[in-house]
Amino acid sequence: MPVETRSIRDRSAVGRFPSVTLGFGEDTEEEKEEPEPEYNAEKDNACRWWLRKVCPCCCPKSNDDDITDTVVTAIDDLDKGEETNGEKPVTGDGELDELLLKVQSIDLMKSKSGQNRTEHHTNLYQSDDFVIRRGQTFQMWITLSRPFNPDTDKLHLELKTGPLPTVAKGTHVIIPLVEDLEDDRWEAAVVKQDDKRIKLSVNSLPTAAIGRYQLIVETNCASGKAVSTHNPANDIYMLFNPWCEDDTVFMDSDDERQEYVLNSVGRIYYGTQNQIGVRTWNYGQFHDGILAACLYVLEKSGTPPSGWGDPVNVVRVISAMINSPDDLGVVEGNWSGDYSLGTSPTFWSGSVEILNEYYKNSGTPVKYGQCWIFAGVVTTVLRCLGIPSRTVTNFSSAHDTDVSLTTDVYLDENLDPIAYLNTDSIWNFHVWNDSWMARPDLPPGNGGWQAVDATPQETSQGTFRCGPASLAAVRNGHVYLKHDSPFVFAEVNSDKIYWQRNVDGTFTQIYSEKKTVGHFISTKAVGSDERNDITHLYKHPEGSEEERIAVETACRYGTKAQTFSSPTAEDVSVEVTMEGEGPKMGGDAELSLILRNSSSEQRKVFLHSQVAVMYYTGVHKATVRKDRTDVDLLPNEEKVLEWTLEYKDYKDQLIDQAALMMTLTGRVKETQQVLATQFSFRLRTPDLILKPIGKPVVGEKMAVEISFTNPLPQVLKAVIFHVEGLGLLTAQKINYGDIGSRATVSLTEHFVPTLPGPRKLLASLDCRQLTQVHGVTNITVEDKSNATL
Repeated sequence: MPVETRSIRDRSAVGRFPSVTLGFGEDTEEEKEEPEPEYNAEKDNACRWWLRKVCPCCCPKSNDDDITDTVVTAIDDLDKGEETNGEKPVTGDGELDELLLKVQSIDLMKSKSGQNRTEHHTNLYQSDDFVIRRGQTFQMWITLSRPFNPDTDKLHLELKTGPLPTVAKGTHVIIPLVEDLEDDRWEAAVVKQDDKRIKLSVNSLPTAAIGRYQLIVETNCASGKAVSTHNPANDIYMLFNPWCEDDTVFMDSDDERQEYVLNSVGRIYYGTQNQIGVRTWNYGQFHDGILAACLYVLEKSGTPPSGWGDPVNVVRVISAMINSPDDLGVVEGNWSGDYSLGTSPTFWSGSVEILNEYYKNSGTPVKYGQCWIFAGVVTTVLRCLGIPSRTVTNFSSAHDTDVSLTTDVYLDENLDPIAYLNTDSIWNFHVWNDSWMARPDLPPGNGGWQAVDATPQETSQGTFRCGPASLAAVRNGHVYLKHDSPFVFAEVNSDKIYWQRNVDGTFTQIYSEKKTVGHFISTKAVGSDERNDITHLYKHPEGSEEERIAVETACRYGTKAQTFSSPTAEDVSVEVTMEGEGPKMGGDAELSLILRNSSSEQRKVFLHSQVAVMYYTGVHKATVRKDRTDVDLLPNEEKVLEWTLEYKDYKDQLIDQAALMMTLTGRVKETQQVLATQFSFRLRTPDLILKPIGKPVVGEKMAVEISFTNPLPQVLKAVIFHVEGLGLLTAQKINYGDIGSRATVSLTEHFVPTLPGPRKLLASLDCRQLTQVHGVTNITVEDKSNATL
């Protein structure tokens, strides 16, 4: 409510401190009969200002029905007229109210279907907040206590964000009223006047800090100044703007903006380079409460809001905050296989549950996640804040621990791995993100897609985070450019170097593989559910002159710059292949080992093979089989060895991703040539089959039937199903119980769609014996009004 404008007598009393109560109550008859002290406008205004600052609660409220409270902060001297008997004329409250220009209400026109939200492409946010994008005009109505007179009245807006708003740092914005708006500045102009109402068009800076701004309106006229009281309902949520050419996240393709900013459902790839699996992921960036949760993540980082206008800073903060080390970020990673204190990483189907849980529990990390969880949540947060983003999977992804920019394998004198030295690893797959932005902080040509990785692997400037690293810099081996491009380069294009220990304890480089790392780098295609291979954005074609130059350029900045020497002749090669889509869970795995002798002489090869169950990160869990064989090769002969791994050999050792890796090492007797290669494969899991039942109409009940066949010759214990769909139903857990050996089961889940349009319903299954089982179905929901036609 507006603060009541006090009479001359009231103001004089306050200024003179006539009683213990400071004269804040209504005037009594006795007080009215007392002689009135001489009025001192300068002193009275100063006191009144001071009292409002230190004790605003003491100021009485008026009885009018104004929507927006207005605080009178100064009143100019009354017109000096003739005095009677030495007294100034007394002006009543009503007269002052008439003279002052006060804000009665503010209408931000924040309807989801209104002009502001549709023009700013924020109509999909499922909240009633005023969500807009920077660098673009928005409209608002202000209702005043009397008609606005541009000749005598002044008005400006103020926006404040962060704990210590400062004009110099752009977190306290003063928006002047001008006649004509200009680009690249904060300004407002009156575009329509209707009696006491004025419509403003407000322009924002394309470099403005994103976040939640408090709005107040200050008016000034001959009778004094008034400031509207902050109303949280009128807070302004400012986002990045990929539609604005002056914003550093501008993306000129509408199809790409639709995919990388507005699409709330995506695809995440996993598995091995020979068996690429895919699952659907609910990003849900427009879900009610998610914007608030994303801004909470930014606030919890403790970084100053003055830096939130730069997407480089923001993605770096998000990269650090999505993992829990250092800063109690959103998701706690767990690769142990024991998830009894939380939720199994393979169980999640989207980011909404995770972000809501983190926000609801005041920043307690959510248990548990692995790389695709971190990446999925990053995509949600960045798209929600307006930064174009996508989830990216790299197969045979290297983890370089010593900044050598090579993946090093250390062997002893007998060619057996030296465990404590082999800290580098190659993950079957690793998931991170690309975000889109200009990079004015780097040399020209390095803008566009930037790699961002929230999985906590190595620290960057003391914190577990990675990126943004320019893909152009990575592709060309320019690892001296920030941020963390050496690490990303090693993930996608490092050579695998084998070192053998000598008798004196030194190591000699005995072999190198140049095409082992970085294959089938994948992301969801624009506008479809197809897989888009973007390897060419990260590296030149394998073996090309450009690719070799990039590798050697990068390695000059590594810790082992002398690794690359003159290549040696090689006349025997070994290759591992697999037919079709590969083995299924519960069956035997069959591989082929192909040895080729390209020389005109006979060769004898001593071959060692080892098969291990691996975490998808490349960490060894258990060796399930070892073999040693001697192979004789005739001149120019190619020999194929069939190799089989039976179900009984691996059934008790499998973990999350059902991933196995064969390591082959060998030596050619005649030439001492070393052979070495590794081959990763996984056991494919069955899909859940989802069948919608009933007509999909908003507000009308329908169902989905979920079918599943257990592929294992053993009982699945304590099976849990998880079902969710944006606009269809909120996440549901269904405790199903046990499923028998090779048994087929089905269950039906009922729900009521809440939003029209094309939707995706997701389901996953989790139990100790079997993970990474999921399914998806498309459902097009009709609006209720259309369905009755």
